[in-house]
Amino acid sequence: MKTSHMFRLAAVGAAVAAMAACAPKPKVEPAVPVEPAPPAGPQYPTAPTGPVSGGNVGAPAPGSEQDFVVNVGDRVYFDLDSYSVRTEAQPRLDAQAAWLARYPQVTVRIEGNADERGTREYNLALGARRAEAVRSYLISRGVPAARIDTISFGKERPIAEGSNESAWAQNRNAHTAIVSGAPR
Repeated sequence: MKTSHMFRLAAVGAAVAAMAACAPKPKVEPAVPVEPAPPAGPQYPTAPTGPVSGGNVGAPAPGSEQDFVVNVGDRVYFDLDSYSVRTEAQPRLDAQAAWLARYPQVTVRIEGNADERGTREYNLALGARRAEAVRSYLISRGVPAARIDTISFGKERPIAEGSNESAWAQNRNAHTAIVSGAPR
């Protein structure tokens, strides 16, 4: 019996060895450097990643109405019951005159406005005097009179709603509107 027992034991050992030889061996990959993980959160490019065209996207076109409004300013304000150009309005009007000199094809309309207080007739007259004061200032700075029209809207076109000093101060103004000659 010892021989059969040994034979069996040898057969079992051979079977185990054969099975071990047929089992797949784990593959050993060569070491590859691992990149560090990117930081958490959104990533924003620091420079354009593709072709860029058009220069300053969203910037107003030189000589356009938007250029005038954004880079010069199209409105000056007045004191209560006054049509005298304020000292602090003069730099803006000087900038308007310089812009109009740079773009001689442009014509403008000065729109005089008043706050809600006072009669319609009084505010129309006050708006007309405010528009004329701005027109005279621009002419004194070299803008040809033929390029400037005026109109009064009195209290009919408020830019600020409300019956308080803040709204009234905003509504006492002269607005320089581009009429023609500027690219759209």
